[in-house]
Amino acid sequence: MTELIKTTESEKGEIIVSGRELHEFLEVRDRYTQWFSRMCEYGFTENVDFAVFPEIVQDSTAFGGKRKVIDHHIKLDAAKEIAMLQRTEKGKQARQYFIEVEKRWNNPEMIIKRAMDLQQKKIEALEAEKKENLPYTNFGKVVSNSDGAISVGAFSKMMYDDHGINLGRNKMFKWLRENGYLITKGREYNNPKQRFIDQGLFIITPTIVSRTQGDIETFTTLVTGKGQIKLGEKLIEEFCHQI
Repeated sequence: MTELIKTTESEKGEIIVSGRELHEFLEVRDRYTQWFSRMCEYGFTENVDFAVFPEIVQDSTAFGGKRKVIDHHIKLDAAKEIAMLQRTEKGKQARQYFIEVEKRWNNPEMIIKRAMDLQQKKIEALEAEKKENLPYTNFGKVVSNSDGAISVGAFSKMMYDDHGINLGRNKMFKWLRENGYLITKGREYNNPKQRFIDQGLFIITPTIVSRTQGDIETFTTLVTGKGQIKLGEKLIEEFCHQI
């Protein structure tokens, strides 16, 4: 069957026709927006029979050579009705074409093919999810399943116990400073930088220390579960080949 008008499949598994492409095939003299508004007067409803889709098209007469236009993704049943409403030979051709498209769509072989395609998409989605979660697998289920934040000293011990990376608490602090995670001077020395707190790699906990001169507030840097994974990956990449 020759493709007279391009059809696509929506995410919901429905046949979709571009309103602008249908308008062009039907050789309607009215401007697209005027014609489609008139068609809607027959009772076609947005988000039921069609969806509105803005598009950017090339236009040498427009500023920057591009302009924004509105297209409509029309469901097949509505497209058949719109074609019939034209009362022209082109409208008749479009309607008959859509009927053939529908027959092919409901052919048992096509139904099986769509089911297989859907299964393949699910497999690909699972593979993508598996790839995305690979750092959790590589670094260890204990860490990835833990939401608990730990001190830098505890983190350095964990990296030594699990991966043989022997930095110790002070060297771990130094590594974090040198790699830009911690503040390197001033009152907030060794506190994590705000952007890494926002990323969920660290938290800081305040502690009140009593002194004869008066109580003071200090802060302890803790590495979150997410931070343990992200930082652990970098440490493994940098040090494991040396071990």
